[in-house]
Amino acid sequence: MKAIAIDDEPIALDVVRALAAKVPFLELQACFTDAFQALEYLQREAVDVLFVDINMPDISGLEFVSSLAEKPLIIFTTAYSEHAVTGFELDAVDYLLKPFSLARFLKACNKAQALLQLRAAPPAAPAPSYFFLKTGPEQVKVRFDEILYLEAAGNYVTFVLTGRRLLTRLTIQEALDLLPAERFTRVHRSFVVANDKVDKVERHQLGIGKAMVPVGASYQPLVQPRLLAPSPAAPLREEGRPAA
Repeated sequence: MKAIAIDDEPIALDVVRALAAKVPFLELQACFTDAFQALEYLQREAVDVLFVDINMPDISGLEFVSSLAEKPLIIFTTAYSEHAVTGFELDAVDYLLKPFSLARFLKACNKAQALLQLRAAPPAAPAPSYFFLKTGPEQVKVRFDEILYLEAAGNYVTFVLTGRRLLTRLTIQEALDLLPAERFTRVHRSFVVANDKVDKVERHQLGIGKAMVPVGASYQPLVQPRLLAPSPAAPLREEGRPAA
């Protein structure tokens, strides 16, 4: 993690140098008592973190940071606590009140490193919209949004889809494990429903189009709150449920 420090007091920069030398992941590349020399450096070099004093002649640390078109992560250092709110309004990572200890300095560095790692992390891959289901000798593509419900009979499960039905050799739990937990609910020892395909909710059964799916007695206390909730609820995936 590359950093520079700006402070009009050379003794304060010595403190930052000494502390930075003890942080293994921090590389303090340069220190400046002149903010404008630091600005020239920032225009030439890429820097991850900027340690900057607030009370400086000619230009304050707050003004200096506000002037930057592309800001590194900012850690303010100052002897005056009254600037803390303004510092955080500039999206500062941390605010070190002089004199600060190695432990406090390290905490600020850890926060900066965590933010850098978060920024560098690749974006999360979009959730898959389909899977392949083995039915007989074939692997058939099934989109999650075409599933109406699942019905189990022993070690076989029928996937009831919009316009077709697919039979596969799976237990109901194995079939449920193929599906996104937030979109499907087990409502009976032999039935799983697609939450958004349920048209009618009754105590003992659910309406999905023209089909009626039974609700097992042991599932009733959780099924209705889950399906009627305005936002996704905790998934019903507990194994070992009593028979309906």
